[in-house]
Parts: sequence; structure tokens; C-alpha cells
Amino acid sequence: MIHQPSYSIINRWVEDGLLDTVEKEGIGCIVFSPLAQGLLTNRYLNGTPADSRVGHGSVFLRENAINDKNVGRAKELNAIAESRGQSLAQLAVTWILRKPQVTSVLIGASKTSQVQELVAGIKHPPLSDEELTKIDTIVEAYK
Repeated sequence: MIHQPSYSIINRWVEDGLLDTVEKEGIGCIVFSPLAQGLLTNRYLNGTPADSRVGHGSVFLRENAINDKNVGRAKELNAIAESRGQSLAQLAVTWILRKPQVTSVLIGASKTSQVQELVAGIKHPPLSDEELTKIDTIVEAYK
């Protein structure tokens, strides 16, 4: 049996008991939207590209999501990623895969290069306690 919730650095609702439950019950957990529909990539750090989800009028990521709060948070998280030699997207997936309850991650890539980038991110070391604290501080600051 597998449960498939949305989960990301900025969408943490599963931490309010769901992850404990799947672990206790021996249920797999394959999370989706680890990149928060693209917010946790470098795509929107400097505006909205015409070829992006928002640029195409996606129903999953609306233009109003590209706001000062979300872009500010992404830029600060990107600084952590860069200090690790990772992209923001790689950091987002590394962060999720640290949880033993997470069986796998659905990345929703639309290009082969995106899959290759995220797979390459797995080679980086686990996040340190200091990095995890920084990530939590950033997320809390933008609530």
C-alpha cells in the first residue's frame, strides 16, 4: 500500500502526524510536488519566464504565486543550495529524501535534463543539522 501526499519544504502538512502514521502502519509514502509546482527551482528567481508554467497559464501554478514572499524564500533557500554545490531543485529533493518514511518522490519533470539534474543531486551529502535549521528558519520567516 502506498500513500501519495503533496510535500515540499514549503508545504509540510504531512509532518502533522501523517508521516508518523505511514511509518507505524508500514505504508509507503510517495510524495508529489516536491518542487512546489516550480517555486523551488531557479525558474522564478529573477521574474517569470515566458516558457514557464505561469507564462503558459498553468492551473497548477498561478501568476499570483510568484510574489515577494515566495521569491524571497526561494532566493534564501537557493543560497543554501549554492553553498552545497546544488541547485535549488536538488536541495528541495535532498530535503524530502532525508525522511525515512518517504519511499520515493514524484518529480513531474517535463524534460530529460530535469530528471538528470535531480538524479545528480542525490550524490550530495545529507543535509547537516545546521542546514536544516537554516531551512526551517527561512520557511518560518516567510509564513
